[in-house]
Amino acid sequence: MDFAYGAEDEAFRQELTDWLDEHLPPFLAEWSEDDAGPSGRDAGGAAGVLSQMERRRAWQRELAAGRWAAIGWPAEWGGRDATVTQNVIYSETMARYRTPGIYNANGLWQIGPMIIRWGTDEQKQRWVPNILDAVDHWCQGFSEPEAGSDLANLRTLAVRDGDHYVLDGQKTWCSSAHLARWGLFLVRTDPDAIAEGRKHDGITALIIDLETPGITVRPIRDVTGDEMFCDVFFDGARIPVSDRLGGEGEGWLVAMGTLGSERVGTAGLAIGMRSDLDAMVSLARSVNPGALDDPALRARVADAHTRIEYTKLLNYRALSKILRNEKNWPEVPLAKLQWSYLAQTLAELAVDLLGPAALAAKGAEHAVDGGAWTRLYVFQRYTSIGAGTTEVQKNIIADKALKMPRR
Repeated sequence: MDFAYGAEDEAFRQELTDWLDEHLPPFLAEWSEDDAGPSGRDAGGAAGVLSQMERRRAWQRELAAGRWAAIGWPAEWGGRDATVTQNVIYSETMARYRTPGIYNANGLWQIGPMIIRWGTDEQKQRWVPNILDAVDHWCQGFSEPEAGSDLANLRTLAVRDGDHYVLDGQKTWCSSAHLARWGLFLVRTDPDAIAEGRKHDGITALIIDLETPGITVRPIRDVTGDEMFCDVFFDGARIPVSDRLGGEGEGWLVAMGTLGSERVGTAGLAIGMRSDLDAMVSLARSVNPGALDDPALRARVADAHTRIEYTKLLNYRALSKILRNEKNWPEVPLAKLQWSYLAQTLAELAVDLLGPAALAAKGAEHAVDGGAWTRLYVFQRYTSIGAGTTEVQKNIIADKALKMPRR
């Protein structure tokens, strides 16, 4: 199979690498890397955001100034109208350079594209520059206590009252909502739809100011001790109808576009994982040198290398189908499953390679890398849930790819 890129794509890659070579070193020299995770990579998730908000904001603004923050956006909104192939090149290149985290991932990758696609001219003018320039942090509120994997079962109620919706209900697992000023939320505007067997109908997308009276954001402390996720409670909160994204009852369409955006750029994950694997092997040589003499551990390292390469090729296969206008089943759910498996496998391999000290928590006398690998080991359990649970992905593969009977 030919994985060569065309001349236009190679020119795009060269422009990006030239820009990074010029701008990244002075940025790293100016801003500390206190939120660096394993192998010096910027700490993932809200933990990094909490510790280095201003660093991430500065990096996003640096990217935006060069039109590298949101390359898939239209040029008129600060993007580059990048193709799917160029998005893959971008993802891989940023991973290879191990660039800092950005301030507003939810906004840039998910919510911003949806506002550009579904929003009115007034909404675009109001919120798109806000997202691009890292003015405010944004979150996403979809899941509920009774609507996680079965998202269409959501029940947060929005009752129309003149030019406002009155909201009552609860959202959960909202990433970084305690840091956010704005969020994109799905609510139920037709309460009869579930009972009538049409639960995908009657769902509406609202852009919500989290400082609105009647809204309470409560951080959830996870097993790592971090507060990455939040519960969001609505108690009679009044949201302007003018802040609705798309038409009433079109929320499911908006949501599917948002979740699709969440899965773009996964090719870069394989390169990031390869860097992490190389880093843990290099570190093991100094902190636990005997580990690499163990044939079982050496075999696990080799297996991890193989699976990382498989993941990269799986993403390329999905890309080739997109370019041929074919449905990329089962590559998308397979890639998600493989990412979840690899993330957990690498974390488990790390603590075995690095020895007992790898399990020492942050602040412990003998902690390796300040306890970063311990946190990674615990935190990566979430990958079975994030961006689509493992069980749901398997059901999708069984249904769409294997055509297995439902009963």
